[in-house]
Amino acid sequence: MAPPVFPLLLALSAAGVAAAQEPPTWRRAELVSQVRNDCGSCHGMRLTGGLGPPLTREALADKPVPSLAATIYHGRAGTPMPGWRSLLSEAEAHWIAEQLVSGFPETAK
Repeated sequence: MAPPVFPLLLALSAAGVAAAQEPPTWRRAELVSQVRNDCGSCHGMRLTGGLGPPLTREALADKPVPSLAATIYHGRAGTPMPGWRSLLSEAEAHWIAEQLVSGFPETAK
């Protein structure tokens, strides 16, 4: 049996990895603008749907963040969804996915 401290250390370690991958404030502002404008052109300016499906917290509630991040980064073959890897890092795609599932901000935080 693992000591009771082990799960806490594991959780803190995972939180540290996520925090280390968060883009700096200036880049978050760029990413929010990019999502609102570029993604909004298909998913609706309020991200409530259009040519593409809605990207609201409610619509994405059952979608795993890693899967969303992969879709953002690589796109979806056979659909109009492009991959954004030429403009984003994988960590940035993951950050965007995390923001989408928690309710995408109007402006960077």
